[in-house]
Amino acid sequence: MRFKVALYPSDEGVAVCAPSLPGCWSQSENADEALANISEAIREYLAAEIEPAPGAELSEVEVTV
Repeated sequence: MRFKVALYPSDEGVAVCAPSLPGCWSQSENADEALANISEAIREYLAAEIEPAPGAELSEVEVTV
């Protein structure tokens, strides 16, 4: 799976986000490390399960790209 990421120079180095995943950010001293860090952040973001609101009916869908 591939995600577009945006890199932003900062006073601390490089900040990076995955725009399609709200709140998924990371940073490091240089671009290579920032890209490695955002890769891990994306894995953790996708692995996180958020509990649905009480009364929700759960189902599953398959998505292919």
